[in-house]
Amino acid sequence: MNIPRLEYPRPQFERDCWMNLNGEWNFAFDDQDEGVRSKWYANPCFDQKIIVPYAYQCELSGINNQDFHDIVWYSRRFKLTDEFKGKRVLLHFGAVDYIADVWLNGQHMVTHEGGHVPFTVEITNYLNEDNLLVVRAQDPTTDLQLPRGKQYWKRTSESIFYTRTTGIWQTVWLEGVSESYLKKVWFTPDLDNMRIEIEYEVDGCKDDICLGIEITLSGNLFIKDNFQVVNGRGKKAYWLDQEVSVQSGESMVWTPEHPVLFDVVFELSRSDMVVDKVKSYFGLRKVSVQAGKFMLNNRPYYQKMLLDQGYWEKSLLTAPADEDFVKDIKLSKEMGFNGVRKHQKVEDPRYLYWADKLGFLVWGEAANAYIYSRKYVNRFIREWMQIIERDYNHPCIVAWTPLNESWGVENIMNRKDQQAHSASLYYLIKSLDQTRLVISNDGWEHTKSDLLTIHDYAYHKDILKNRYSSIESTINCRPAGRGMFAEGWSYEGQPVILSEIGGISYKKSSWSGWGYSSVSSDEEFALAYYNVISAMLESPNIQGFVYTQITDVEQEINGVMTYDRKPKIDPAIIRQINEGRWVPGNSK
Repeated sequence: MNIPRLEYPRPQFERDCWMNLNGEWNFAFDDQDEGVRSKWYANPCFDQKIIVPYAYQCELSGINNQDFHDIVWYSRRFKLTDEFKGKRVLLHFGAVDYIADVWLNGQHMVTHEGGHVPFTVEITNYLNEDNLLVVRAQDPTTDLQLPRGKQYWKRTSESIFYTRTTGIWQTVWLEGVSESYLKKVWFTPDLDNMRIEIEYEVDGCKDDICLGIEITLSGNLFIKDNFQVVNGRGKKAYWLDQEVSVQSGESMVWTPEHPVLFDVVFELSRSDMVVDKVKSYFGLRKVSVQAGKFMLNNRPYYQKMLLDQGYWEKSLLTAPADEDFVKDIKLSKEMGFNGVRKHQKVEDPRYLYWADKLGFLVWGEAANAYIYSRKYVNRFIREWMQIIERDYNHPCIVAWTPLNESWGVENIMNRKDQQAHSASLYYLIKSLDQTRLVISNDGWEHTKSDLLTIHDYAYHKDILKNRYSSIESTINCRPAGRGMFAEGWSYEGQPVILSEIGGISYKKSSWSGWGYSSVSSDEEFALAYYNVISAMLESPNIQGFVYTQITDVEQEINGVMTYDRKPKIDPAIIRQINEGRWVPGNSK
C-alpha cells in the first residue's frame, strides 16, 4: 500500500489535538450522477480503494486511471481518540477539486466550490462513537470557465497542458478546539518601525476571555502580553526591541540568505485557565518598489527564480511527501536560485512552510480559466480571496500573480471589461494585502501592475541583449507578438523582470518531449543556459528572471532537472552561470 501524506497540514497555525484522515478510503466513479439520488452518502458500497490525498489519475492513489470521470465518491469510517473528549471538532479539507459535498453519518455538512483552497466545517453535533464520512467531488472536465490552470480538458496531455486532478488532493484532517478558540491571526510586518502587527479573531468569545501572546527568537523573549478580548476580534502592534537581538548576536530580518523566523505562542484563557493554545511564527521583511527598483528590506534585490508547475511524476499536484518539498528547495538553492514562481497552482501550505524556513522567495499564483464570462469572474474572485486568506502570513511570498498571459481574458488588449477585471484584481489584492507586489497579467498586456513582467523564449544572446538594452526597447518589444500593456495603459517606471525565459529542452531520461529550443549534450546545455542567463545579468534594465523550469513535466523536457528530480548537469555549473562566474569553454 502507498504511504499517505501524514505531516501536520497547517504548520503556521498548529494545535496539539488533531487527527490525520489520509490513507485508504473507499472510492467509486459516478459517471451517471446517480449517487445523490440513490443516497450513496447514507449507505456507500463503493467498489474501489484509493489512497487519500492522491487523485485517482496518479500512480500513488493506487488507481492510476486518466479517463474522464467528472464525479467521484469517497467514504471512510473513523473513531475519535480520547484527546477529543469535551472538545468542538472541526473537519478540514486542504483542497478538493472542484466542488465538494460532505456528509457525516448521513447528514449533509457542507458544499464547497473552489479546487485549490481549503474549507472547514464543524461536525461536533453530528458525531457518533463510530463515524461514517462521505465526500462527493465534481470536477467538470471540459468547463473552460473553471479556474483549472494546467489541467487539460482532453484525455491525453499535450503542448503546455498536463494530466487533470479530480477530487481530494490535499490532506483531510480533524482538529479539536475548545468552546472558545483562536480562529485566525494575521501577521503584518513593519520593518521600518521594527514592529509586528497582529490581528486576531476568536470564535465563541465570552466576556472573560483573555489572549496571551509570547514572541521569541532563538529562545530570547521579545514580547509577553495578556489582555481581554472584546467583541471577538482585535489588533495590536508590538515593537521588537533590537537590543535583545544585538545582545544575542541574532539578526531579526528574514531574507532567503538568512531566513529568520520569530516563534509565537498564543494562549486563550478563562479565569486563568488556558482553553486554547496555538503555535505559530512570522518573518520580519519588507517588499517594495523604490525609484523603479525591486527592494527586499529596503535594499535592491535581484530575483533569480525558477518556474515551478508543482507536479510530481507519480502523484501529479500532490507531493509524495514533505521531503520532496525540501529536496526541490535545497536543490534550487544549490544551483544559485533564490525563489520560484509557482505556476498556475496554489501550492500546499507545507511547501510554503519550508520556503519560509529554508529561505526561498515565492510568487503566489492562481490557476486560471480560459473563457471570460460572468460565471468565471464570480468563481475566480471568490477563490482568489480565499488564497490571500490562507497564505497571507508566509514571509516567503513576495508577489501575487492573479492572471497569466491573458488566459481567461484573451481580448484584454482592447476589451474594457477584461481590462477592468485585471485592474480590479490588482486593487482587490491591495485591499487585502499591502505587504506584497501585484503583477496584473504576467507576461504581457498589463494593466495596473507593480512589476513589468515579460515572457521571452528567445535563446540567442545577441537578440536578448539588443531587445533589453534600454527601457524604450524593452517596453516596445513584442516577443510573443503581444504588446506589453493593454490599450490605454502604459509604463509607469515599474521594475522589469523576465518572468519566463529559456525553456531549453534536453532529454536526460526515458521521457520524450519538447522545449522552446533544444540541445543534446551537457556542454551544449551549459552554453545555451549561459547565453540566456548572461543576457539577463548584463542588461542594465532587468532586475530578475524566472527560468522555465525547475523540472521536466510530462511532455515538457525543459527543466534544469528531470521529472524525478535529478539535475541535468552539475548544479555547480548552473550556480556559476547564475552568479556570472562561468566562462564558456570552461567545463569546471
